[in-house]
Amino acid sequence: MSELVARSEAMREAVRLAGRVAATDANVLVTGESGAGKDALAQHLHAESPRAAGPFVRIDCAALPAELLEAELFGYERGAFTGATSAKPGRLEAAHKGTLVLDEIAHLPRDAQAKLLRVIERREFERLGGRKTVKVDARLLALTNVDLDDAVRRRAFREDLFYRLNVVRIHVPPLRERREDVGPLAEKFLALYAAKHGRPARRFDARALAALGAYEFPGNVRELANVVERAVIVSDGREVFEKDLPEAVRAAAALGARRARRPTLAELEAEYIGEVLAAARGNKSEAARVLGISRKNLYERLARQGGQTVRQASDVNEKPVTDG
Repeated sequence: MSELVARSEAMREAVRLAGRVAATDANVLVTGESGAGKDALAQHLHAESPRAAGPFVRIDCAALPAELLEAELFGYERGAFTGATSAKPGRLEAAHKGTLVLDEIAHLPRDAQAKLLRVIERREFERLGGRKTVKVDARLLALTNVDLDDAVRRRAFREDLFYRLNVVRIHVPPLRERREDVGPLAEKFLALYAAKHGRPARRFDARALAALGAYEFPGNVRELANVVERAVIVSDGREVFEKDLPEAVRAAAALGARRARRPTLAELEAEYIGEVLAAARGNKSEAARVLGISRKNLYERLARQGGQTVRQASDVNEKPVTDG
């Protein structure tokens, strides 16, 4: 199931740009926070491209040590290093006539960056330990959650490779900046995880959806998926309630409700007068003195607040307060 939902204008703009670029063979740099949906956009780019029938291959540059990453990307010949008992093609060869996604491209070692630049410029490379030139035709999509411009300035990333990859840049906004997408994404994950865990089809009640919409989701779409999977597991019946969501989500909903419902000036005044009356043990003359108003004014304010009109005669034992 695709995680690509574009109800929000910010995400629609990213998808529109992806649609225009997909028909070309240009390399694309996809930026965005971790878990924001860069992989989903990369899959969309591939599916809408002339290479859609070809392989879609992904490699996570942050998941492997430098020496293993290079071997995994470019492949190796027998005897290239200790343990290389047979030759093995790399991800580049596997992506021939298709698309290669280089996730977390900033973690690619400098040596591998130079080899990748050659692939872009000449469409060829050699496996580790090999001399035979391998021809390859693969579109490159580079994903990053860091500022590659800054990495270039720090000389942590090759400038020439950066410009080759950054032909078109598409930014995937974080989930907190596209809250319109939270509900549709949550519904998709709900169906997915209900089927995965063999549970009846479920739906969110209104308060649960509102709570999801109020939460910031620092982990973005990936965190939303985890929250929904948990809700599917812990919920009873066919409906997911606010109580089935993690404490962090419920707390954000409660805070949002308090911020959304700000008291009016009249409500604040009524609350303050009530506190003064309580401190004066119901003595309206004393309460009026503390409030700095006349007793008549106090009666009028109490009447406006919806309370019963109290006749001054009922307070015959109270000491009058001079209007001022």
